[in-house]
Amino acid sequence: MKRTLATVLALAGLLLAAPAAAEPGWPARLESRLAAIEEAFDGELGVHVRPLAPGAPRVGWRDTEPWYLASLVKVPVAIELMARVEAGELTLDQRLVLRESDYVDGAGPTNWAEPGTPLRLGDLLVAMLTVSDNTATDMLIEHLGLEAINRRAASLVGEPQRLGPITPLVEVRRQVYGALHPAARELTGLDFIELQKQPDDARRLAWLARRLEVPQRALRLPSLDAAFARYYAGGLNGGGLDVFADLLAALAQGQALGAQAGADLLAIMTATASGEPRLKAGFGPGIRFAHKTGTQHRLACDAGIASAVGEGRQLVVVACVRGEPEVARSERALAEIGRAIRESGLLLEP
Repeated sequence: MKRTLATVLALAGLLLAAPAAAEPGWPARLESRLAAIEEAFDGELGVHVRPLAPGAPRVGWRDTEPWYLASLVKVPVAIELMARVEAGELTLDQRLVLRESDYVDGAGPTNWAEPGTPLRLGDLLVAMLTVSDNTATDMLIEHLGLEAINRRAASLVGEPQRLGPITPLVEVRRQVYGALHPAARELTGLDFIELQKQPDDARRLAWLARRLEVPQRALRLPSLDAAFARYYAGGLNGGGLDVFADLLAALAQGQALGAQAGADLLAIMTATASGEPRLKAGFGPGIRFAHKTGTQHRLACDAGIASAVGEGRQLVVVACVRGEPEVARSERALAEIGRAIRESGLLLEP
């Protein structure tokens, strides 16, 4: 039986209270804390921590396993856009016209705009990153092209074969629900918006059967858990957390974009409004965090570049948790991961 979170963190905290001469290095301290957090969590943690300093040690916790990355894949979409702007091929003032076929379920302001509304690329970029707007994301993906986005992402990581192909977000829904019934692959974004309005999984399955005009017994899998598990196993929009950290490190170190474009993108990511109860809550004040969150069925992620305000130290952190059905509990686990990183000594306040 797993111990309570308070108990296991108190036990892990004994390491932090030990005399300085007897303390292990920060990797061992952090790994001990991660073990305690996972012991109290009804699921699994995945964490990659990488100081951006030559020769600095790294910590990985299930970071080489395949993970569904959810909305973390919006970062490479943003990098592709900013690279085109930097090259003079696009400007952030260019506009795309919102069509009825563009809508995808999820948060953000774009779904409140009327079809026919012209939307700036810059506004779509900010909505995609700061509030994880799915409709804005798919509009940008269509405009930029999936091949170009995936090619650039692959060029920024050490093992591109371990970074699954990025797809439009509406395609995620079609793949998941298509595993339940092949006709679901023909549903529109507006259909998925209505489906997501259903208050629980049982009523989503019932709605799906009614919309497809089939008996519920015709659905090929018994639950949404099974449908998402099958989708996650396919590797789309997934990868190792260590590989995704390569991409963030390339952004932080000026390898993904030039100085101005990179700074502009990191400034937008620093303004991210989603995920306040996640890593940022554990980091506490005095830490700048340029990040992106991701949330999906029994999964929550937070990843970015952290630094102590006023100091040059930078730290790439990629953290995901999976298995827990309640988002609030997943967010608390991510906050504990952030607190463990801070208390390991990596993010000392100035």
